[in-house]
This record gives sequence, C-alpha cells and structure tokens, in this order.
Amino acid sequence: MTEKPVMGRTAIWTLVIVSTAGFMAALDNLVVTTALPSIREELGGGLSDLEWTVSAYTLSFAVLLMFGAALGDRFGRRRIFLVGLAVFTVGSAAAALSPGIGALIAARALQGTGAAVMMPLTLTLLTTAVPAAKRGLAFGVWSGVGGLAVAAGPLIGGSLTEHFSWQWIFWVNVPVGLVLLPLAYLRLGESRGAGRALDVPGTVLVSLGMFGVVLGLIRGNPDGWTSPLVLGTLIAGTLLLAAFVWYEQRVAAHPMLPMRLFRSRAFSAVNAASLLMYLGMFGSIFLISQYLQGVGGFSPQEAGLRMLPWTAMPLLVAPVAGVVSDRIGGRPIVVAGLALQAVGLVLFGLVADGSTGLDYPAQIPAIVICGIGMSLYFGPTAQLVMASVRPQEQGIASGANNALREVGGALGVAVLAAVFSAQGGYQSARAFTDGLVPALYVGGAAVGLGALAAVLVPRRRKAAAASAAEVAAAGAPDERVGAPAAPARL
Repeated sequence: MTEKPVMGRTAIWTLVIVSTAGFMAALDNLVVTTALPSIREELGGGLSDLEWTVSAYTLSFAVLLMFGAALGDRFGRRRIFLVGLAVFTVGSAAAALSPGIGALIAARALQGTGAAVMMPLTLTLLTTAVPAAKRGLAFGVWSGVGGLAVAAGPLIGGSLTEHFSWQWIFWVNVPVGLVLLPLAYLRLGESRGAGRALDVPGTVLVSLGMFGVVLGLIRGNPDGWTSPLVLGTLIAGTLLLAAFVWYEQRVAAHPMLPMRLFRSRAFSAVNAASLLMYLGMFGSIFLISQYLQGVGGFSPQEAGLRMLPWTAMPLLVAPVAGVVSDRIGGRPIVVAGLALQAVGLVLFGLVADGSTGLDYPAQIPAIVICGIGMSLYFGPTAQLVMASVRPQEQGIASGANNALREVGGALGVAVLAAVFSAQGGYQSARAFTDGLVPALYVGGAAVGLGALAAVLVPRRRKAAAASAAEVAAAGAPDERVGAPAAPARL
C-alpha cells in the first residue's frame, strides 16, 4: 500500500491538537518560576514551599510518563489522551483557585499527572496519523512548538504576572483545554499498542524508582546531597529501577518496556543524547534567566524578551529541520544541532567571563546559536525515536524518551545549580557571574557529549535496513484500530 505524499485533513488536525496540548504541558515546566515572588506575597509559605510549587509538577510529570504511555497502549491512545487532557485542565483551574500554598502544590501535582498521561501519547497519535514521507515535517512542527514552550515559560509567566496576576499563568490553560477536548474526541483516530495486559509490577517498580531518583535530584541542592532524604531516595530509586530492568528481562510476560529495545543502537544512542541535551539546556536556561534579571536588572518580561533570539528560533528552524531530515535522515541534523547548542553555551560563558556586568549585545550571537542548535535537535530526534522501534511499540518508546528528557532536565537544574553554588552565589553581580560561567561550561560539555552519542545513531540506509528486517522477523502488524499495517519506516 503506497502512502500519499501529502498530509490529509486528519493528519493536519492531529498535528494542531497534539502540538497545542504538548505546548501547554511543556510550558508549565518553567512558567511558574517568574511568578514565585507574587505567589509568596499572596499565599505565604517559605522557601521550601515555593520550591515544591515548581517541583510538584516536575516530579509527577517525570514519574508517570511511562505509566501514561502504557495506559494508552492498553486502553486506547485517544481515550487516555482525553483523560490526561481533562485532568490537566482541572488541575490548572484548581491551581488558579488555590486558597493557600498547600492547595497550590497539590494542584500542581494534579497538573503534572495529567501532563504525564497525555504527553507521550501526542507523539504516538501523530505518528499514526501522518504519512511516513511527511513525518519529519510534522515532528519538526510538534517539537518546535514544545521547545518554544519550554524556553519561553519564564517570559510568558513573567508577562502574565506583571500585567495581570499570577493566577493567569494557570487560567490560560482552561479555555484551551475546553476547546481541545471536543476537537480531540472528534478529530483524532484511535489506536492501541501490542500489549493486551497492563504490566502492573513493572509499572509500580519504574514509577517508584523514577520518584526516588527525581525527588533526590530535586532536593539535592536545598537539603544537601548527603542528607538522609536525598541519599535514601537516590539509593532506593536506583535499586528499584535496577529491579525494574531485571523484572522486565526475566519475569514479565508482557513487559511495559521491552529491554531488547536498548539493544538497538539507534534507540539507545538517541535516548542518551536526549538526556544529555536536556541536562545542559534546562540547567542553563534556569540560570541565564536569573542572570538577565539579577545582573542585568531587567524585569521578568524584559528578561524574557531578551531571550527571544533563543526561544523563538524553534518556530523558524524546527519545521525546516524536519523537512530536511525527510530527505537526508535525522542523524546529521541532530548531531549538528547538539554541537551548535554546546558551542552556544560555551560562547555565552566566555563572553560573560571577566565581565563586570551584563554585555547583552556581545551575547546575542551565543543566544542565536543556542536557539538554532535547539531547533535542529527537536524534530529529527522525535523522528529517530519513533523510527527505531516497531509501530506497535511507539507509544512506550515515546514514554521512555520523554521520561529520560524529564530526568535530564531535573538533573541539569540540580548539577548546574550545584556548580553555581560552589563557585559563586547571589551576593553580587560578580559573584553570580563567577558561578554562572563554570556552570555553563558544564552544561556545554554535557550537550557536547550528547552530540557524540548522536553520532552513534546508524546512518539512514543502515537504520532503514535494520528496521525493515526487525519488522519482517517479528511479523507483527500495527494494531491501529481500523487501519492496515504500517509500512517499514526509517
């Protein structure tokens, strides 16, 4: 069966719906950061409470991503996507209506739960709906929108807080969610994965393991890396994840994450690159946005505007990168993107090093390079992840990749903040710069290692041949509801 070389109406509707949902979920990772002073003034609470306002979302999001993907494979991806979108919308309204800091933290956890359920399914639904020849373009748009949301979170949060109130950073999600729910029900196609039984022990092990690791990373800097809570959660989380790997390999009849996927060089390499990319990018944005405010003296909105050469770049470059990846394959574009991101971070550090204040014009080239690098990475990476597994395994592959990204982001904030604290601090502009520069070097080195990992992804011809051979050997059709088996993909 030959696929049409153009995207049909269903594919376009799917792209619009899942990109919008993904934008909301990604935006809420960092949108609350610039609103924290206003939240503290109105709701009270100490430093630990404010940290949990950010961490409650990140923690529930990272922990439940794999579970959300497994639910979609078992009960239907459109159905579970609708459930996740509804939970996220309700959580957003609850956050806006929170009477106290405790209620806000609980609402943020509910938001993260909804985002974790729907986020991995956005990529699977898109892959099912879009013809193989156009997936690079679709993934470029989807990931460019998501990357814009992550990077523009501080700008949007700061603007809404400055001109309206902090509640509006949550209220904006509600009408969007209410519009998306009927559209998703009417326009998205239904599909399921290969597994008929939900892997309950595996789900519990990986969820608890992720909870321990991410909680330890989040609390490492504020509580101290040798505190009983941090050491205990990191050790327990690592042991639970090791038990999960053993159980999936040796015991599970229907594993939620088949360990044989990691025998694929493409799958392992692209996931390692994703973790390292988010480690360097998240931690750097976290510190640079504060640098522009603390050293440059800009308001949250002004600081966000000065990040636009970085944050707006995905809208321009990511779709083009997706189209080019359809022609030449995603590997060289991902490698180039990660290399540029690493160069941009190091260059920003070099310009800041030795400066007594903020020299923004001199830093614009570094910010632009970072934006181009991030844009080149996003779309082709999604394509490589989905092409490295069988069609019926794409849901769990998406969940695994998103989970590793979130772990990388949490690790990046923790590691780069630790470097910043060891070498500098908030005492003065000079102290902040002294901490920022080595932290950016560490972030650039991490992204550079990600580029080396991406080099290990097989070339296009080799990857296509391996994928076709694996699908033919498995003899397993795509279990798309009411659709024929999908053709072999890159």
